[in-house]
Amino acid sequence: MSDSKLQPVTEPNITVSGKTRICGLIGDPVEHTLSPLIHNSLAAMMGIDMVYVPMKVESGCVESAVRGAYDLGILGLNVTVPHKIKVMDALVNTQKTAYEIGAVNTLVRDEASKGYIGYNTDYLGLGRALSDDGISLAGRDVVILGAGGAARAAAFLCSYEHAGSVHILNRNPDKAEALCRDVNIELCKPMALAAHSDVPGNDLIVIQASSVGLHPNTEDVIISDESFYERISYGFDLIYNPAETLFMRMVTGHGGRASNGLKMLLYQAVCAFELWNGVTVSSDITERVADILRTASYSGAEERQ
Repeated sequence: MSDSKLQPVTEPNITVSGKTRICGLIGDPVEHTLSPLIHNSLAAMMGIDMVYVPMKVESGCVESAVRGAYDLGILGLNVTVPHKIKVMDALVNTQKTAYEIGAVNTLVRDEASKGYIGYNTDYLGLGRALSDDGISLAGRDVVILGAGGAARAAAFLCSYEHAGSVHILNRNPDKAEALCRDVNIELCKPMALAAHSDVPGNDLIVIQASSVGLHPNTEDVIISDESFYERISYGFDLIYNPAETLFMRMVTGHGGRASNGLKMLLYQAVCAFELWNGVTVSSDITERVADILRTASYSGAEERQ
């Protein structure tokens, strides 16, 4: 993956006092994250005395880092790769949906239990991004490309939203089969990528949840067969750098609609911000932050937190 650095962007004005609450991101790496830009913009726009910082935490230090964060009074944390599963061992409780998904990306401080409760806002972010595009999964034929952590959130969203069918395509079909068993083996069908022509339907929603096409490999695509794209009415690529992937171009080139993952990134962050601060972020503020993200000059950002 790329080790390119973020280009300079304008951060919101931040004033730190003795009353400022701290939130942040733990993971490894965290250097390329756009989360500080999102959360510090939200705090500034809403007049909330909070600052958000990324914190690199190595794999062997996750539990001690979470305990230390609570002792330091940190209000909440986001969690990114590779810690979304391991961090669950450090929590006092896990919200039901996050437990079902088997991954946590947001920790909310709980004074009563003297620890953090784990949530998953990744699937919520994807759901809100699809809703913005007028896409309902109910009763639809959905294809998910990939079987990793991002695909996992997408598959559970399909189950929660009562999709008609879900085909999970992966280079390693055994991994796709394991994900299908975890979600709903009656709903989800595992397939090898090479068997994509066997997916039934001609009005497909396809969620591209692999890292194929990520900067700098912008001319890569997970399926190159043109006939596959003729059957796609809507494609969502969880990648947001580049802004338009080859997958997206192939979808639109065959008459479908396509979006990138920037709004998923934004909405999962908004959901976390709301949990930490007990507020509701208005659509006006959400759009203002979306504009900041769209105009921010960055490269090599693999992070989806």
